[in-house]
Amino acid sequence: MNHSIHSADRATHLKVVVVALVAGILVAGFGIAARTNVDYSQTAQSTHVIKAGKPVVVTSSATSEIR
Repeated sequence: MNHSIHSADRATHLKVVVVALVAGILVAGFGIAARTNVDYSQTAQSTHVIKAGKPVVVTSSATSEIR
């Protein structure tokens, strides 16, 4: 077994490429499968408008002074 990619033969390089390709396909497939339950009724034209509320003033008297 080769422990260095520099001294590996052609078959070992091919195995690494195949394993990486299969792993990439599995990750992409999982990502696509995770997005299948998206609600397609929410398009750019039907987004909800969120209006800002009343302004809030935050004060604190526990500030420290540096002299």
